[in-house]
Amino acid sequence: MTEVARPQTAQATAAVLAQAAAGGRSVRIVGGGTKQAWGAAASEPAVTLETGRLDRILEHNAGDLTAVLEAGVPLARAQAAFASTGQMLALDPPLGDDQAATIGGVIATADSGPLRHRYGGPRDLVIGITVALSDGTVARAGGKVIKNVAGYDLAKLFTGSFGTLGAIVSVNVRLHPRPHASATASGASADPALLATAARALAAAPLELEALDVAWRDGWGALLARAGGARPEHQARRAAALLREEGLERVDVTSEDAPLWERQRAGQRSPGRALVRVATTPSALAEVLRAAGDCGAAVVGRAALGTSYVELDPDAVAALRERLPNVRAAVLLDGPVALRRAQDPWEAPEGPALELMRRVKRSFDPAGTCNPGSFVGGI
Repeated sequence: MTEVARPQTAQATAAVLAQAAAGGRSVRIVGGGTKQAWGAAASEPAVTLETGRLDRILEHNAGDLTAVLEAGVPLARAQAAFASTGQMLALDPPLGDDQAATIGGVIATADSGPLRHRYGGPRDLVIGITVALSDGTVARAGGKVIKNVAGYDLAKLFTGSFGTLGAIVSVNVRLHPRPHASATASGASADPALLATAARALAAAPLELEALDVAWRDGWGALLARAGGARPEHQARRAAALLREEGLERVDVTSEDAPLWERQRAGQRSPGRALVRVATTPSALAEVLRAAGDCGAAVVGRAALGTSYVELDPDAVAALRERLPNVRAAVLLDGPVALRRAQDPWEAPEGPALELMRRVKRSFDPAGTCNPGSFVGGI
């Protein structure tokens, strides 16, 4: 039977990990539980370490546009606190049932949403971190001000590590002003090449876009360009004009755009099918859309960044990967347990990069205690 630990401090978190490591027991680190199906289907752990009691907003330095959050703080609660001073943490991934996603879970999985187009991902927003390690130590790196870059690599290592190096206890993050309003220009086409060309044109244009996304389903696609700030309609109309010049149809501008972007975020999850996150160059967008169409898949993604989320039937995952031989990665996120056991979710070939990651794992977690088997190459 799995033991459950709910520590309230960094020292208590480290003690849980150290005790498990000393006994040769595995630990699964869990935040809001919204992404437990991501990655490889690991075996049942001896201990589940829940971060829900590490739920304090330790600091909100509105004047410096920074904050310090414990790992178990729900991202929705943090955003509400920042909004009271006209600020935001520029991360907008799907938050799951009851908006349960925590800041620690978002950082550990490097999750993000449409705002990544302008503000970057979690690695760009974390300026300091405190972690608990399986040898019982608590390590800190970085600072509370944006110009302080001490310990920068530690924060980057833990961002996207899926909890395999240790437990994130708290993070120091940079904030941004929250736009007072937004407006979105959209245009549609059944031609993947036309969508890709228009996306490149928008990305290169002198527009201050908060987000630039693509959507594709049933042989038809759309580009969505969101502007925010004092005069978002002006920027959105300029984006719409460019979409028309590029030959897109059904071009429209709306300031009632929240449902559009909620639909984009929802497309980054697939509770009933399979979800593959494809990372490639932005120039390969048309190739990704064609491959998705061949496999009966739907796509949402960052049109100018090369990140796409492809939702499809589980038995079509292998075919999708075969049609995308030149992508940087095609990671299976959501999907049935049987599929995640039958196929390597990470498609990690042996090589220098994988060996380097294994060495990092051994350095931080030599006993193999933390989330074993869930990451690339069985790490």
